[in-house]
Amino acid sequence: MMSNRSADILFLLIKSLEKAEKRYFKLYITRNSGKTDLKIVKLFDAIERSSEYDEKALLKKLPGFTKSRLANLKNHLYKEILSSLRLLKSDDSVDLQLTELFDFAHILYKKGLFLQSLRYIDKAKETARSQHKYNIIPPLLSLEKRIESLHITRHIQDRAETLSAEVNNANLHIDRVGRLSNLSLRLFSWFVQHGHARNEADELGVKKFFQENLPADAWQLEGFYERLYLYQSITWYAFIRQDFLQYYRYSQRWVDLFTRQPAMVRVETGHYIKGIHQLLNAHFDLRNHRAFGKTLRLFESVASLDRIRNNDNFRIQTFIYLITARINQHFMQGTFKEGVKRIPEMKKELLKYDLFIDSHHGLVLHYKFAMLYFGSGDYGRCIDHLQPIMQSASHLRYDLQCYARLLHLIAHYELGNEVLMESLTKSVYRFMSKLQNFTVVEEAMLRFLRRSITLTPRQLVPAFAELLDQIKHLEKNRFQTRAFAYLDVISWLEAKLSGRSLEKVIREKYLQSRHR
Repeated sequence: MMSNRSADILFLLIKSLEKAEKRYFKLYITRNSGKTDLKIVKLFDAIERSSEYDEKALLKKLPGFTKSRLANLKNHLYKEILSSLRLLKSDDSVDLQLTELFDFAHILYKKGLFLQSLRYIDKAKETARSQHKYNIIPPLLSLEKRIESLHITRHIQDRAETLSAEVNNANLHIDRVGRLSNLSLRLFSWFVQHGHARNEADELGVKKFFQENLPADAWQLEGFYERLYLYQSITWYAFIRQDFLQYYRYSQRWVDLFTRQPAMVRVETGHYIKGIHQLLNAHFDLRNHRAFGKTLRLFESVASLDRIRNNDNFRIQTFIYLITARINQHFMQGTFKEGVKRIPEMKKELLKYDLFIDSHHGLVLHYKFAMLYFGSGDYGRCIDHLQPIMQSASHLRYDLQCYARLLHLIAHYELGNEVLMESLTKSVYRFMSKLQNFTVVEEAMLRFLRRSITLTPRQLVPAFAELLDQIKHLEKNRFQTRAFAYLDVISWLEAKLSGRSLEKVIREKYLQSRHR
């Protein structure tokens, strides 16, 4: 699962194509074909039928092709596929439409048809402003200035003033959006690398970075993209600091921005999907069961839109987020065994997108599956899903790698693998010490697990009670929150003390919360 088996760019591009896109490519290439183009159709078919990219096997299937000739044909085929996709998708993308209008204006300018060129420029600027696409306006204005400065086409005095004002306004928008989008991206990058803030020093560092990079006028800006990137920045800032209430408020504002401007859902579908995903996560972290269910129903209706179903990127993105949300719902409701039943079907669906799922989401899904198995009492399969995280050479999500090791240790404890416990405990302790990645809760758990090897069954019950007493009061401590977010330690200890299953304890808590 989630292997990214081949790095060959042509292979990946061909495997990403839908049936309609393959059919359109064949029509496109036939319509524009020469003898060379017919050879790239053979190459296309050979790669399309292959499950993995193997150049030696490919050369055997294509007699008369040499290695150097194959390289040239691959480059040609890659460009032709992109050209066909550009034609097919142009009606579906505002960015492609704006680029096309600019291309037409530039061609007409080169032909000396200046007034026709200016009409396309005006149309492109009008479309760009209505869709908040200010980044395309500078090249349009640059071409317009070139026409106006070299050829007298309108009232030059009025145009000079107007153009100058338009250029300044566009540059101002771009600068604001650029600074806020940079802030959002860098905060997201911090989280992907490190996870949540571990202590006050981490929080102070993130807080300082946020305050130094937040534009002074950010709260006065009213443009769609300014608001979008501001809300995104605060969402990531709050999530890193584990301020889940602020995280909820700004992920909700992120989604509400699209609710108020529904036309932008089509323009920035990816950001809309991501916003709903963040809102679902916020409800999960706060255990807002009803709001989670309502938002999940919204997400399921969004996933059924043609805009999502007909776009590879959006469909894969939505699919991964829906799997995550449904697993989280099983965690909240204490229905682990029910969730485990759905894992085979989830894996089957994931195989369809195997080549296109990034490492970060791959690690997260493995952990989610491991937690479902742990909650259902299947510790062996839990361990199987933790292995890819622990063996990963990725530098992503050190917090997730730490918790995979801690959960791995607890699963072996549940299996009664006493012989392994001492060496595993030392290994986890070394790994987390090296990263300076301890919370008070984690240290207390490691000490308990290490000591538990020597305890008799009669001594275990008071030891469990002592550990619960040590960490129960930390449940509301922000810097300890991640211990409870990644693994419901409190419920696990309560299950141990009461002799009930973890699933039953969490299920009872969920049912009680519904009656409050």
